Amino acid sequence: MKVLLANKFFFRNGGSEVVMFQERDFLLQNGHEVVDFSMQDARNLESPYAGYFVQAQDYRNGGSGKIKTALSLIHSAEAARRIGQLIDDTRPDIVHCHNIYHQLTPSLIGAAKAKNVPVVLTLHDSKPVCPSYTRLSRGKPCSACLDGNFSHVVKQRCADGSLGKSALLYLEAVVQRWMGNYEQVDRFISPSRFIRDSVLHRFRDDQVALLYNGIDTRSWNISETDGGYALFLGRLSVEKGVETLLKAHAASTGKWPLRIAGTGPLAEDLKRRYPDVDFLGHLSGDALHRTIAEAAVIVLPSECFENCPMSILEAMAHGKPVVGSRMGGIPELVVDGLTGKLFTAGDSNELCSALDELMANAERRHDMGKNARARAELQFDLEHHNRRLMEIYLSVLEAE
Repeated sequence: MKVLLANKFFFRNGGSEVVMFQERDFLLQNGHEVVDFSMQDARNLESPYAGYFVQAQDYRNGGSGKIKTALSLIHSAEAARRIGQLIDDTRPDIVHCHNIYHQLTPSLIGAAKAKNVPVVLTLHDSKPVCPSYTRLSRGKPCSACLDGNFSHVVKQRCADGSLGKSALLYLEAVVQRWMGNYEQVDRFISPSRFIRDSVLHRFRDDQVALLYNGIDTRSWNISETDGGYALFLGRLSVEKGVETLLKAHAASTGKWPLRIAGTGPLAEDLKRRYPDVDFLGHLSGDALHRTIAEAAVIVLPSECFENCPMSILEAMAHGKPVVGSRMGGIPELVVDGLTGKLFTAGDSNELCSALDELMANAERRHDMGKNARARAELQFDLEHHNRRLMEIYLSVLEAE
């Protein structure tokens, strides 16, 4: 099988790229051909198809050609042209899109369908039903646009409070619906039941397949080390709930150690106001693995609709219990009382109680960690993910 993989970044920028590269490696290792399509970037990995990649675009910085830039965010004629040429030159059996919004745009979908190539799209976020993709409005969870009325993004100025940016996102959503690019997708892949349910008002039930992200449990050793500290991994921003965790730590009677790994807009302010917490900054590679392996518990206090966080799967693979908020897809991964604890998002008192209980009981943490690892092997192992991915591909091709 020859699969064209489209993603705007061709380096490990975030969770969606981790998933894409995992699938790419699987395809190559099993004798399938992979055709890459992305955006030019100095950080890109090597690809024999880099000559087809679109020019680099950074919409955060604006520029002198603002109208042209805005129009290319909605529909990239360059991306449509280049992927069309790539399809002509390589003749893939299927196109699999991952994170394509803004720099590549859903114009890829229409371009591929015009060449009679079926398209699969992984829903790494809620973009088809939320113009701002985060389902956040002024920093709070929002479901206003799920009814199909995208004007809420303008009324509530969901794009950083900016009327202009919000209007552009509204225009993008309306144009994409008018062009019918999303409607042409042969199969959506949803990494959580939560995301799947949120898009079913727009797409057919049989058009959206549930496929959780996978973790290669064989390459992650079960950790028998318990350093006695709780660990947060993620962006230091309001919607990630990190300050709720810091408040819980400040109110704790057990005074368990807390380590915060990550960077973000709140970093300096939080360091100043919570001096008794160990802020580690950005971690990667061996340092990240070691920090996870030595943690007592991983905490994901998100106050936004998470999808299928790789951080939870990595913690489970290490045999670590997870304390997470009841938001988005988190309750689909964490079994309350068995592999970790769930709490009400934003409730620092409930979070404090859950962590005080777990941090005072090493034996219970160990048992929960063992259960988490077993669940990762049974439900979220990468081999299972890859088998199911191939089933989806084949079902799409058989329907052609």
